[in-house]
Amino acid sequence: MKIALISTSSRKNSNSLRFINYVRQLLTADEQHEVSIVTFEQYDIPYVGQGSVKPETLTPFQQELIDAWESADLVIFAMPEYNWTAPPQATNTIHQLGGPAYKHLFDNKVFAMVGVSNGRGGRQPALDMTTVVNKIISFTNSYSIVSPKLYESHETDKNLDENGNFVGHDVYERTAKAFVDYTLQVAQRWIGSEQLTER
Repeated sequence: MKIALISTSSRKNSNSLRFINYVRQLLTADEQHEVSIVTFEQYDIPYVGQGSVKPETLTPFQQELIDAWESADLVIFAMPEYNWTAPPQATNTIHQLGGPAYKHLFDNKVFAMVGVSNGRGGRQPALDMTTVVNKIISFTNSYSIVSPKLYESHETDKNLDENGNFVGHDVYERTAKAFVDYTLQVAQRWIGSEQLTER
């Protein structure tokens, strides 16, 4: 399975990137998946009303993001919680890429959402992005699904080191692995059903 892991924090060495690197370790342990990582450290998508993302003039960051997303069967977004919601870069990306030129990014995909916090938070950004992505899927008449199980990465900096290695409480490890396993099962079922539909 092709999987894109997207860290939507523009900070270097962010907690979101720690989580994404941790998930990559889990996914590549059995060598069954092709995993790519995109980080928003070089984020340069103009905000709605200030410009647009044109396929013929993509920046290196925009090209990297779109290529990884386009080729993926499963897209996992990890989002820091800023003032109890998703970061503006994350929602702006969905708004800018949610039109006809990039409809294919929302077709035949499985999406999963992770909210990241250095405290006891993370639920709201994951819920907010779930709502926005579901709306774009519906609006573009696409056939994709957002996995119903989101993950709240609590006290991320205490549970994962700067390279994404697990160093924390066993509850964190157990729940994170359960999220990844559930997400993979949803993706495998969805991809299988899509393949049957195409026959």
